Amino acid sequence: MRVKKPEEEPFEIMLIPMIDCMLVIIIFFLVATTLKNKQQELQIELPNASAALTVVQPPDVFVIGVDKAGQVFLGGDNFMEPVDTERLHRELRQLAQATPNRKVRIDADRNVRFEDVVHVMDLCAFEGLHNLGLHTRGETAH
Repeated sequence: MRVKKPEEEPFEIMLIPMIDCMLVIIIFFLVATTLKNKQQELQIELPNASAALTVVQPPDVFVIGVDKAGQVFLGGDNFMEPVDTERLHRELRQLAQATPNRKVRIDADRNVRFEDVVHVMDLCAFEGLHNLGLHTRGETAH
């Protein structure tokens, strides 16, 4: 008995599903990089202090930034997030309840109104945080 062998179909690469997968991967990377850039670096110029000391900061220091426009930021040494007064109150209250002796560092621009810095210090004191420090830079030789 003779069996007829079916002809093999020619091999084709299916491009449509491959293009769909590539588009999904491209969209994922675009969204991931866009979200990464949402954080911003705080652009402040610290005031000079001739008696400034170089101090090794503990890794758990709570940083509050104030730019020259008076906008308040929360975050770390590299990236800061803008916050309003209500959120600052909430964050300071949570911090004071969790660790009342935690060090709080205020990074204020040298051209910020003194009133804005005092406002942040008052909020810290109101919530029971008294271990405050101001971030300055040492005088540089000209």
